[in-house]
Amino acid sequence: MLRFWFSIPLWQRVIGALILGVALGLFWGPEAEAIKWIGDFFIASIKMLVVPLIFFSLVSGVTSIGNLKKLGSVGGRALLFFLVTSQLAVWLGLVLGTVFAPGVGLDQSRIEMGDIPEPKTEGWREMILSIVPQSPVQVMADANVLPLIVFALLIGIGILMAKEEGQPLIRVFDAGSIVMQKITIVVMELTPFGVFALMAWVAGTFGVDALLALAKLVALNYAGCLILIGVVYVGILKFMAKVPVGDFFRGMIDALAVAYSTASSSATLPVTLRCLQRNIGVSPSVSSFTASLGATINMDGTAMYLGLATVFGAQIFGVQLDMVDYLMVAITATLGSIGAAGIPGTGLIMMTLVFGTVGVPLETIAFVAGVDRLMDMMRTVTNVTSDSTVATAVAASLDELDREELVSHDDV
Repeated sequence: MLRFWFSIPLWQRVIGALILGVALGLFWGPEAEAIKWIGDFFIASIKMLVVPLIFFSLVSGVTSIGNLKKLGSVGGRALLFFLVTSQLAVWLGLVLGTVFAPGVGLDQSRIEMGDIPEPKTEGWREMILSIVPQSPVQVMADANVLPLIVFALLIGIGILMAKEEGQPLIRVFDAGSIVMQKITIVVMELTPFGVFALMAWVAGTFGVDALLALAKLVALNYAGCLILIGVVYVGILKFMAKVPVGDFFRGMIDALAVAYSTASSSATLPVTLRCLQRNIGVSPSVSSFTASLGATINMDGTAMYLGLATVFGAQIFGVQLDMVDYLMVAITATLGSIGAAGIPGTGLIMMTLVFGTVGVPLETIAFVAGVDRLMDMMRTVTNVTSDSTVATAVAASLDELDREELVSHDDV
């Protein structure tokens, strides 16, 4: 029996678990929460890997790049891709909201109002200061990813500057990175069970009335994400990276399934790195740097949704938005998506920043809170796809992509 189970490719087991989980949730209803603990156990297992994996992989990746000039080239290209795709995403959300008007004529009586999170009071100065780790140990304990990335980058840069004296440390971090990848492979075997439990809980929790009342907004959220994936990212893969699109998505399917079920870019990061390196052929140096950075600052799905939700709230409460307001939304939504943590529900908190800029009432958040998890799942898939696309494009531009590995993998 075990031999048969492991003979099935992991991605097929994950997709099968996802479908069975949805079916069970629809049949069982809210009582499906009884098995949610299995999904929580899986998420906890994945999160356990995030801090050590980022630290070892990022330091190892920086040192394997070999010199600071090439490191700047990798970072510069990645940041340019992140900025461009984020702007395309937020403007897509604004256009979809304006054209299809999901807030016009909404039957508000059918919506169960959710909680409104506390407004985000952190200014740009505090945001900049927060990326400097005052205590690396505390940063690791709190799993605060952005300052952890800064600290890991500094360690890697310091080792490169030390040259011969830093060689012993390079071997330590390379070994640590390999060990963490092996542990990730072990934990990944829990994926089908975690996905099954989480999807059963999600499918059983949402009320039909809430979904029908907000169906237009939910549909536009999914449509916007699919447009980003099918047009923007496929375009980058096909015309810039010049890689087979079908092979790319087949290689990343494990990460995308985990992203959809957990709604967490950070929790998905270990799987994303494994898929990029093992299935896509992106070098460890580029994948470790770009994917880790992207999971923290590149939230295209969130940026698109912030634009869409702002127009949605303006339509509900009769707030007139002009082009200047749209520009402010584009700027604040991009900044908000950069500052968003890669965990479920972060989009609701970021709304307080964006809405306050253009005068959209925060009560809008209460309307969407009930179905935010369902939309967040697709936004996370978009975020992970964006990170993986950028990593692949950067690797291709620097000849750090093993194209034979991309088209030859049999078991993803």
